Amino acid sequence: MSVVMAGLCPHPPIMVPEVGGKGAAEVAESQQAMLELGRRVKDSGAELLVFITPHGPVFRDGLAINISPRLKGDLGDFQAPQVSFDLENDVLAASEIRLAAGEQGVLAVEIDAKAAARYGVGIELDHGVMVPLYFLQQAGLNLPLVVVYMGLLPFVQLYKFGMAVQAASRALGKKTALLASGDLSHRLTPDAPAGYDPAGKEFDCELVSLLKKADVAGILDIDPELVESAGECGLRPIIMMLGALEGLSVDAEVLSYQGPFGVGYGVASFIPGQPDKNREFVSQLEQQRKKKVATRHSAEGFLPSLARSSLAHYLKTGREMEPGGTQAPADFSGRAGVFVSLKKEGQLRGCIGTVFPQHDNIIEETINNAISAGVRDPRFYPVQPEEIDELEISVDVLNAPEPIKGLNDLDTKRFGVIVKSGRRSGLLLPNLEGIDTPEEQVAIARQKAGIGLDEPVQLERFEVVRYK
Repeated sequence: MSVVMAGLCPHPPIMVPEVGGKGAAEVAESQQAMLELGRRVKDSGAELLVFITPHGPVFRDGLAINISPRLKGDLGDFQAPQVSFDLENDVLAASEIRLAAGEQGVLAVEIDAKAAARYGVGIELDHGVMVPLYFLQQAGLNLPLVVVYMGLLPFVQLYKFGMAVQAASRALGKKTALLASGDLSHRLTPDAPAGYDPAGKEFDCELVSLLKKADVAGILDIDPELVESAGECGLRPIIMMLGALEGLSVDAEVLSYQGPFGVGYGVASFIPGQPDKNREFVSQLEQQRKKKVATRHSAEGFLPSLARSSLAHYLKTGREMEPGGTQAPADFSGRAGVFVSLKKEGQLRGCIGTVFPQHDNIIEETINNAISAGVRDPRFYPVQPEEIDELEISVDVLNAPEPIKGLNDLDTKRFGVIVKSGRRSGLLLPNLEGIDTPEEQVAIARQKAGIGLDEPVQLERFEVVRYK
């Protein structure tokens, strides 16, 4: 037995009539598509339902699998506590999936109430599971469940997790349905919950087109900047789900797509068929990943390359690299504040810098701040040596800040901002994704400094030269 069915489910609570009321009629097409998906899962003969959700405990270095004996939750957070669930968790299947993931080199951890308390997270069913379940149950589907929480791992590892679900299903001898819960762009219209970005529509059109063909290579190759601008929560669950179809022919169908509230909702069905060597993607994906890394490194500017070398040297030796061995352009002989930003798979991995220079020149400033961004940013666990090649690094060299009178003197794309109140100060760099107004910029800088919204502050602005 193996994975006999896969699918994509949206999860807007408004789709549930008890939550959305009359507004639920706006997503009637999605409701009907979910009922059809439920019927298809039922007809597949599935004995186990594995859900991938982006809204539970999400970790940067691995995936989590819920092993609570019962899976419980309700839509009380959306004023519908009467919509509740209490389901059997197939703990044996959950453990088998975790073991199979480990064999694929993917870290997956089991999480129960005790572990959740230790991590400071909740493990009640979230709306990413409950909203689709509502319609699946209406379609007559009632199966033991396994809930998997999306991780912020490289796409290839996410794909391999889907392969692990396939392997575990075979080992268990259970017909399994694997469903990815996720919405597409949250930025389709000016009144969208995450703001408007024209990239949202472009992303949704491209992804829906690729889903219709089950085009794994195309989905893995979507422009990361387009993904980030779209503001989605479905791509990673989709990639995990598609991994379960590795090496098999696929009958793919997009059952519906809607975006009435500025968020894209897609429902899709994937029925695996016979073995197909033309759909063996994992080795190809590994090669593509290596090629991307090589391309990124070759295109990297001097300062980002220096930052990478500095962090790599420190992780290997425990010591700072000597700046004397670096042939530096004359432009970097002066002194300035420097911020080093690290991203991995489009997600921030560390960012630390100096507003005013602490070292003799920009070279030394970059060397030191690269180490701090990698191992001293309290928001993240320290970067590991095996991550170095995966990092996207940018270095911002700051011009001297200048006082300003108010928000009218700010431009989020051009200027960073410093907010001061007594000894407290907070800084935000310019041209950051998702920050579109001076009000947002200042509010976040206040928050970083622990300055209340009603406290008087002094404002300064600064420009940067960003090197990638």
